[in-house]
Amino acid sequence: MLGNFFNWLSAGIALFSLFLYAFIYTPLKKVSSISVLVGAVPGALPCLIGWAAGNDALSSGGWVLFLLQFMWQFPHFWAIAWIAHKDYTKAGFKLLPSELGPTKYTAIQTIIYSLLLIPVGVIPYFMGMSGTISLAIVAIANVFMVWRCVQLYRNMHVPSARRVMFGSYIYLPVVLLALLADKL
Repeated sequence: MLGNFFNWLSAGIALFSLFLYAFIYTPLKKVSSISVLVGAVPGALPCLIGWAAGNDALSSGGWVLFLLQFMWQFPHFWAIAWIAHKDYTKAGFKLLPSELGPTKYTAIQTIIYSLLLIPVGVIPYFMGMSGTISLAIVAIANVFMVWRCVQLYRNMHVPSARRVMFGSYIYLPVVLLALLADKL
């Protein structure tokens, strides 16, 4: 459908995303936590698919959106894995960065990746993709994500992980809608 209604580039990226998700990421979840890194690629490819569908090319704007969603997935997913750690362990999934489960190391990783969202979040402004209003909104959203992750580190409990998870649900649409509304 993508190839027919948009272009074959977007269809090819979607096919690659499906392959990576179904045949690499999913089986890898039982092998190693590196699966989260691998899974972040197909998780971020929808931005690139949409960009390719609308532009018939892969330009820097699409890659910026890909990078933003790629980095966002780590605190988002590790919060989910923190909450569901016992169930994931019973299923044989290895999804947290520490083999010991929900630890300070995992919480630090969420902080690191949420901090990496800060420079990634300003790229659209400096590339001329968006204006100062979205820059301010993205900056506030980034501080919000970092704060949630720092609270996880400080409290080390499921309610804090749940706040990171729900905060990430708020973060991504707010940031993407701000970039869309303020695009140049």
